[in-house]
Amino acid sequence: MTFSDHTLTLLVLIALGVGGLGVVFAIFASGGRAHRREPGGPIRLDDALRGVLDGHAKRIDRLEQAVRTLNKTDRQQQGLIEGGVRHVALLRYDAFEDVGGRLSFSCAMLDDHGTGVVLTSINGRQETRVYAKPITDGRSTYNLSSEEAEAIRQALAAPVEAVEAR
Repeated sequence: MTFSDHTLTLLVLIALGVGGLGVVFAIFASGGRAHRREPGGPIRLDDALRGVLDGHAKRIDRLEQAVRTLNKTDRQQQGLIEGGVRHVALLRYDAFEDVGGRLSFSCAMLDDHGTGVVLTSINGRQETRVYAKPITDGRSTYNLSSEEAEAIRQALAAPVEAVEAR
């Protein structure tokens, strides 16, 4: 959004006028209670401004503390989000030629660092076997089948909605 020079000048004059009114109201509203002066004596502008500025400084300090607290909480929550399972891929396939229906599967469930687990279910005619293999940084200390490796690759390649600090 852009304003003309005339509009900006008008806005500055209005802001100065409102600020001046605020100082005048602060002087008369305080009645000099928070300032050192003799009863019935004149109100000094520097005393009135000091009281107003001290109040603003305290509010600014409180706001800065609140921002620091929110920033710390945000970093903690971001760490929790990154450590949660956010990358998932399911690969279905026929493990044996004589068994159809793509009942076997490998499912990779990983966090943002590629750490998690790959679950594999091999379905045959007579039995079903289930395997779980730990994954760290996208790799496992166990031998991975081609289907398990593909599930991990798909999980890490899948876009995840970013949850970023605002």
